[in-house]
Amino acid sequence: MKKLTARPVDAVDLLSLPLFVGTMVWESRVLARRELRVMGDLDEATPDELADPSLPADRLVPVGYERNDTRASLTMLGGNIVVNLAMAGAVGALGKFVFRRRLLNLQASRWSLPIAMVAWDFLYYWDHRWMHEIRLLWANHVSHHSSERYNLSTALRQPWSGFLTSWVFLPMPLVGIPAHHVAKASQLNLLYQYWIHTEAIDKLPAPVEAVFNTPSHHRVHHGANPQYLDKNYGGILIVWDKLFGTFEPEVRRIKYGLTKNIGTYSPVRIGYHEFVDIARDVRRASGLRNKLGHVFGRPGWRAAEKSTLENHS
Repeated sequence: MKKLTARPVDAVDLLSLPLFVGTMVWESRVLARRELRVMGDLDEATPDELADPSLPADRLVPVGYERNDTRASLTMLGGNIVVNLAMAGAVGALGKFVFRRRLLNLQASRWSLPIAMVAWDFLYYWDHRWMHEIRLLWANHVSHHSSERYNLSTALRQPWSGFLTSWVFLPMPLVGIPAHHVAKASQLNLLYQYWIHTEAIDKLPAPVEAVFNTPSHHRVHHGANPQYLDKNYGGILIVWDKLFGTFEPEVRRIKYGLTKNIGTYSPVRIGYHEFVDIARDVRRASGLRNKLGHVFGRPGWRAAEKSTLENHS
């Protein structure tokens, strides 16, 4: 998920577009030469079949590309860029306000960018986790999970309300990390996460899988299988998930998308359908507590059951 930063366009930004185009063309050609799954092959699978740990690990068989799905993802990216540009000034001003009241002063040293990278990745873990645990924030993030396919274009299916969680990263300027290093950490973290949205790469060597987020780990995150829900939140490092108990290895073949898929390629519906559902549930709920539950409870929360239901990520 892209974060909002007030920084000028640089060489990395200019190279990103040809990088995205070139790698998506490469991936589509690689996958076209492989055995592909039939779309919807897991729709009738039971929860036990999707999660049975007693069976040998499934072989990776990709889902591949679909033109309308890819077009929707690229349109979502365009909208994301427009919203980011519109909001960048306000978000940047908030960061500067906090930096002026910083508790420490790391300054721009050779260590401040590496520190910023680790700090951003740690905060990103919690930002990402909270987006799965709080329905209002999930309403923004759900668009990224809405595709029933998994390829590099899925990485570009970015939401249009990322400003809802920009506050999560304010501890960075608060401890004196310079604004340009905060912005660079955001940019590099986002770019790292692009390449892990692929089925063209199977598991990597064990030492890499142990420390870093990889295509295998992130495929799990996009799964609607029962044991894959709300797992593997890390950006660059998977160690945060292992430390905080949200890690799950890839074993069963993955059913991508939502537990209740929305069945549309409309970017507006992809971007805002959950906000509409929240408004509907709040309008129908009786009492302030129930209304707030539909906004700040976990996705799937229902007043009548007085409990948190399964996240539909």
